[in-house]
Amino acid sequence: MDPKRVGGCLCGAVRYEVEGAVTHETLCHCTFCRRASAAPVVAWFSVPPGAFRLTQGSLKNFQSSPGVVRSFCADCGTPITYQRDGLGELDVTTCSLDDPESTPPRDHTFTRSALAWAPVDDGLPRHATLREP
Repeated sequence: MDPKRVGGCLCGAVRYEVEGAVTHETLCHCTFCRRASAAPVVAWFSVPPGAFRLTQGSLKNFQSSPGVVRSFCADCGTPITYQRDGLGELDVTTCSLDDPESTPPRDHTFTRSALAWAPVDDGLPRHATLREP
C-alpha cells in the first residue's frame, strides 16, 4: 500500500494530503517552472487529480499559459500544483511535502532549458523536453 503524503505551504495556511501511487517524479528545468518558482529547477511528482485533497486553506490559481493552471498559497506564495488540460494528472511540488525525501526524483525533464551555472550531475536520466511515454 502506498503511503499517504502530507504537505503544505511555508506559512501553514494551506495543508494537503496525497493518497495512492505517485508517478513522473522529476526535476523540471523548463523556463516556466523556473520563473514560477524563482529557482533553477523544480521537483515535481504526478498523481490523479482525485488523489490530491486540501485539508486546510485554499489555493489561488494562475493560468500561466493556455491550458495550464498553477496553484499556490495566496498568503506566502508557495507553489503547490500544476495542471495541464488533457493530461489527466496533477503535478505537486515535491518540496512542499513535509517529507520530500519520501518522493525522490527519477529523472530530469526539459534539460534543453537547464541553466549552465546550475549543473545537476546526479546520474539520473535526462530528457531534452518531456520524457518518452
